[in-house]
Amino acid sequence: QVQLVESGGGLVQPGGSLRLSCVASRTISSIYMMGWYRQAPGKQRELVARITSGGSFYYANSVKGRFTISRDNAKNTVNLQMNSLKPGDTAVYCCNEDMFWGQGTQVTVSS
Repeated sequence: QVQLVESGGGLVQPGGSLRLSCVASRTISSIYMMGWYRQAPGKQRELVARITSGGSFYYANSVKGRFTISRDNAKNTVNLQMNSLKPGDTAVYCCNEDMFWGQGTQVTVSS
């Protein structure tokens, strides 16, 4: 079992940046895959990005070139650097590992 706690969300203007962090309650070095999902009001949850222990990445087409996922095994943390944010990125962002989910952090992109 693992607990995941996200932070770093907030209100940002279009074109701005945010860095989300997800801290796990146990070591993540042995965890194969971790990811970030988001859910906007009235929409289904979607996979934003994920990273494997071997360093393989996946990004949704809508965020390619703007978002970067990384993991810091020493800090049991998975980060999501989000640049060039758009209003369409507004959502609750959640960290995921297997069947475990964090509580989410709100990201709002608005002028």
